[in-house]
Amino acid sequence: MKYPSPMALAAGAGGLALLLCGMLPISALSQGDMGAKAAVFLLMAALAALAVWLLHRSGIRSNRLCLALLPIGLAFFLRAILLDYVANDYEVFLSQWVATFRNNGGFAAIKQSIGNYNVPYLYFLAAISYLPIPDLYLIKLFSILFDVLLAWGGLRLVRHFTGPDNLRPLVCFCALLLLPTVLLNGSLWGQCDAVYGALTIHALTNALEGKPKTSAALLGIAFSFKLQTVFLLPLWAVFWIAGRVRFRDLLCFPAAYAVTCVPAVLLGKPLLEVLGVYVAQAQGGTVSLNYNCASVFSMIPHGAQLNEGLWARVGILAAFVLVFALLAAAFFFRDRLDDHTLLLCGLVLALGVPFLLPYMHDRYYFLADVLTLAWACILPRRFPVAALVQLCSLSAYFTYLRAKYTLILTFGTHMFTMLGESLLMLAALTAVIVLLIRQLATVPHSSSGKIKKSRKSG
Repeated sequence: MKYPSPMALAAGAGGLALLLCGMLPISALSQGDMGAKAAVFLLMAALAALAVWLLHRSGIRSNRLCLALLPIGLAFFLRAILLDYVANDYEVFLSQWVATFRNNGGFAAIKQSIGNYNVPYLYFLAAISYLPIPDLYLIKLFSILFDVLLAWGGLRLVRHFTGPDNLRPLVCFCALLLLPTVLLNGSLWGQCDAVYGALTIHALTNALEGKPKTSAALLGIAFSFKLQTVFLLPLWAVFWIAGRVRFRDLLCFPAAYAVTCVPAVLLGKPLLEVLGVYVAQAQGGTVSLNYNCASVFSMIPHGAQLNEGLWARVGILAAFVLVFALLAAAFFFRDRLDDHTLLLCGLVLALGVPFLLPYMHDRYYFLADVLTLAWACILPRRFPVAALVQLCSLSAYFTYLRAKYTLILTFGTHMFTMLGESLLMLAALTAVIVLLIRQLATVPHSSSGKIKKSRKSG
């Protein structure tokens, strides 16, 4: 039996020390009594233990496992520090929704029109309304759970390309736990983008691993949590074109989505209201073409008078053109769709669709953040693209959280609030599209219709 090296043992001890140090900010939380704070610490420790167990289950050996304890301990210590922050979204929306559930019988209130989230997240809010722990921390802990599952998904995705003995899957796991936008999204902001993000990354990995039914089902559950899953949804049409999934496999998507709706209907919520939640989201609150997102619409001068309805339709049409162009290219070069090419197709969608669509919010590059980081772990020379995406996405987060733009540019009489970020995001998107075109042009045809996985291309 090979024992961990002294350096690995020191890293492991440091990680455990950081995890224990999380008791300090948790003991100073502003809400709840000491029993509630102890419960929060135990739940946080359990999530850290889950992270370690997932690594062990993934075959990470003792030496590397001890080394990983240091970034894991740091990731959870930082999350403990951020738990007490109260974002405006929590104060105005989430806390009010939980209070409504608490005052109206918990799950019995599901039938009411509470909030504008789809029903799976409402089940969670109803469940925590019964607990004596402050809901602020439970909401964040739920997101942290999916931060861990997201990191595991990144590990699985990278390992598919690099093999089980490579260090890069473990690097991706730790990097995702510490990625600024992932860290801030749930632990500070109280958002739940890690939920659909984790499910989508696992769905993508399952599709690449030849598990199409599980992949489609996970994608359906991801869609039931967040509409933003649609950014990557056309990738499964590419998988179908490539012969990786069959049409009947894709039926698991609506089936899984339907299963998530059943409890709400049984609890008395009108079926049309359940099925129409995303239509209501799309129709409500769209008073600006852009909500602090590094998109094509942030290239418009601040305060410019536009026909917003017209330009919104132009943006939607442009996004559809991008998707159809990608599907056409996939069909024409369908015998060249190896795993790296499929991943590049996913990157084009994760970057391009929110770049072109109107009404995009600051958090809508979450999938792009995660996928470009995993891509950089697979192919380290692609790190500059991942850095650009993270920089732009993080700037949008800071714009919302600080209520102040990061870089305002002025040209003559025109002021641009996020032009720098949108140009950098456009550069990242352009780089990925160029690489996809090169990949399609250079991957050799296969007479059998199947392509061997290449770990050096892309």
